[in-house]
Order: sequence, then C-alpha cells, then structure tokens
Amino acid sequence: MSSIDYNGRQFRKLASQDGVTAVYHQRDDLVWADFEGGPVRRGSVNGVCDPDGILRLAYTMVMDCGDVIAGRTVNTPEQGADGGLLLREEWERYGPHAETGVSYLSEVTEPEEVG
Repeated sequence: MSSIDYNGRQFRKLASQDGVTAVYHQRDDLVWADFEGGPVRRGSVNGVCDPDGILRLAYTMVMDCGDVIAGRTVNTPEQGADGGLLLREEWERYGPHAETGVSYLSEVTEPEEVG
C-alpha cells in the first residue's frame, strides 16, 4: 500500500486557469481519475500507485475539436509550496499527437467556488 492516499484528492495543472480539475480515487494500489473543462470534453486516467506514492497511469482525452488523445504518465509526488501535493508528471502521447513532456499538477487544497 502506498504511503500516500490519493482517494478524494483533486489536482490541476500548476498555475492553470482552464478549469480542468481531476478528482482522484484509490482502492489499494489501483488509482483512477476523471476530468473535464477547458478544451477537454472528457478525460480519464487509470493505473497503479507504488509504495512511494509514484503513479503509473494511462490516459485518454476527447477534446472539444474532436481529437482523441491517448498516452501514459509517471507522476512523482513532491511537497508543494502551499503544503499540498505537487505531482511531477512525465508524459508521453501516442499516435498522430505523439509528443513527450513534463508537467506539474498541483493539489487543489481549497474548495472550488461554484458560481
């Protein structure tokens, strides 16, 4: 079992204002999340969490423009400046949108305001 429990935690890209927030769920080492907003009509990740809290995930996204994107990530937890978790996300996209990169996901530590 992981030293980090991801169940119920929410993450979004660091300093992003696109409204995409993923809500994570965890059962034993199984982790999954769903997200939407901004240019993403629907997205999900599924994978496993190792004992150090590192996530190995596969993802799919359907974009507003109709593109379907798939790939994989390895997310390594770090301590964020605000005390929440920060995930260093090394990602790879497959197919016609093939690309690699590094992103950071910050934990949403304050409730979202509903307008």
